[in-house]
Amino acid sequence: MGDISAHFDRSEFACKCGCGFDTVDIDLLALMEAVRQEFDKPVIITSGCRCYQHNKDEGGWHDSKHMEGRAADIVVRGYQPFEVYAYFLDALGTGGGLGSYADFTHVDSRSGPAKRW
Repeated sequence: MGDISAHFDRSEFACKCGCGFDTVDIDLLALMEAVRQEFDKPVIITSGCRCYQHNKDEGGWHDSKHMEGRAADIVVRGYQPFEVYAYFLDALGTGGGLGSYADFTHVDSRSGPAKRW
């Protein structure tokens, strides 16, 4: 049992630099719970919140949703990133951001038109 939802602890989203930034958007958390329930497998957050400096060090976009606590790079145990991406294509509808990479899937809870890559 997680501390901020049924399956997630705040620490899983915390900035990896150790600065303490761990504020998670409620809509992002709902997306994480939805994918966890859909696949019925653990969801590993490889990158959640990022402070400005950590985002810069990671080569993140200058306006990355990670810096707002609205994005997560995830791996669903036992599934390929393209399978997770396909799930989110349907689940996000016309909002949110979604990216497919070789080792993970990026999802964010941005408002407005979807951004896909």
